[in-house]
Amino acid sequence: MLEITVERNENYVLCRPTGELDAYTVAQFREALMELTEEKFVLVDLSDVPFMDSAGLGALIGGIRRARDNDGDVSVACNRPALVRLLHTTGFDRIVPVRETVEEAVLALNDPEAT
Repeated sequence: MLEITVERNENYVLCRPTGELDAYTVAQFREALMELTEEKFVLVDLSDVPFMDSAGLGALIGGIRRARDNDGDVSVACNRPALVRLLHTTGFDRIVPVRETVEEAVLALNDPEAT
C-alpha cells in the first residue's frame, strides 16, 4: 500500500510517498506527480520508500520531464542507501539533485551545485 502526502510550502511543494513504489502502486504515484506539474519547484522525499522498482523510477522521471516542460524543477531527498544506490547506478542523480535530507534538497532546488 502506498500513501502520498503533499505539503505546500512558500517556495516549493513537498511530495512524500510512503510505502513501496512498484508496478502495483505506480499509477497512484504518477497521478500525484501529474497534479503537481504546474508547480514551480517540487521536492520528492523518498525517505519513507523502502523499495522502488523500474516502474517507480519511470514515474519519477516522467514527473521530472513534465515539471521541466512547464519551466519547473524537481529535487529528491533520500536517506535510504539501497535507493540512493539505485538512483546513482541508473544515472538519475546526474539529471536531478539527490540529497540526503529534505533541507539539503530544498537548497538544491535553488542551487543544484549546493550540498
